Amino acid sequence: MSSTPTDFYDLLEVPRDADEKVIKSAYRKLAMKFHPDRNPGDAEAEAKFKAVGAAYECLKDPQKRAAYDRFGHAAFEQGMGGGGGAQQGDFGDIGDIFETIFGSAFGGGAGGGRAQPRRGADLRYDMQIDLDDAFHGKNTEIEIEVSQSCDTCNGSGSEPGTGTRGCNLCNGYGKVRAKQGFFVVERPCPNCNGRGEVIESPCTDCRGEGRVDKPQTLDVEIPPGVDTGTRIRLSGKGEAGPRGAAAGDLYIFIHVKDHAVFEREGTTLLTRVPISFTTAALGGSVEIPDLGGDSNVVDIPTGIQSGKQLRVRGGGMPVLQGRGRGDLVVEIAVETPTKLSKAQREILQQFRDTETGDECPESRGFFDKLKDAFST
Repeated sequence: MSSTPTDFYDLLEVPRDADEKVIKSAYRKLAMKFHPDRNPGDAEAEAKFKAVGAAYECLKDPQKRAAYDRFGHAAFEQGMGGGGGAQQGDFGDIGDIFETIFGSAFGGGAGGGRAQPRRGADLRYDMQIDLDDAFHGKNTEIEIEVSQSCDTCNGSGSEPGTGTRGCNLCNGYGKVRAKQGFFVVERPCPNCNGRGEVIESPCTDCRGEGRVDKPQTLDVEIPPGVDTGTRIRLSGKGEAGPRGAAAGDLYIFIHVKDHAVFEREGTTLLTRVPISFTTAALGGSVEIPDLGGDSNVVDIPTGIQSGKQLRVRGGGMPVLQGRGRGDLVVEIAVETPTKLSKAQREILQQFRDTETGDECPESRGFFDKLKDAFST
């Protein structure tokens, strides 16, 4: 009786809801711990190294992981019955199951049914910038660790001086057949993963993957007018594909930091400007610096009230990949003085003594309403 295979999550020592980053980190730690170079002649460590590698190969692939979470190890065991030898094999992932059952009837694929090279995964990078950078745009550099083509084997996955040979199990076809009840279905060859060929001597640096993780420095051009949520695509700068397959893309997601003076709504900039009650009564002007280096002079009309908004056309943010700029909206806040000199207090007292109520019609109207509402 064969022993029950160890659960992949237990092998990597991670919970079942672990994300890709946690799984990758756990795998690297264990692979380094049990690597044959660190444990020469230790058969148990070598077996453990291969086991955690197999677990990682399954759990890093979303489709394979979904199949494993649902069916366990049975998701990748033949269990189809009948037609031994080269007639049997394993399903690579859920997508292969549908391709196997429906592929031949609906056109199949080119190249004798061989699986096409799988493109590398797209990656995401979150970048924080200041509002000034969002206004002007900028060129900057980022450094990320990403799977890149292995320099030792030039992405082939084979040791230098070696190559590939036709798969003995599927005879280079890339697929094998197995019986399922009254049907005979095709599925990717488990020996060559549908490629129709196998590596004679895998590269020791990339373990036959044709790619390794290493730091990469990239130039990023941020155009004027970007906002939080803007996505910048760097084509071909994502994860390298296995064994020379095309690389995925890298997506830069922009996050604009809060500004000390301005708030932003699309291309509109908003700011709250406190003014003295004398400026509010007599009128005047305020000068507000522009992110572009100029100044906006905003005229304050006589008798302005708190909450009034004044608009400066073209004083806002640039239009992303377009022409012109949005507006600057200035909200007025009338500030009551809290510290008065003796002379100022006397002047204000004289002003109050001469008030008739007509100076502040809204205030007078409110108190007239109160009087009418509560009079008997």
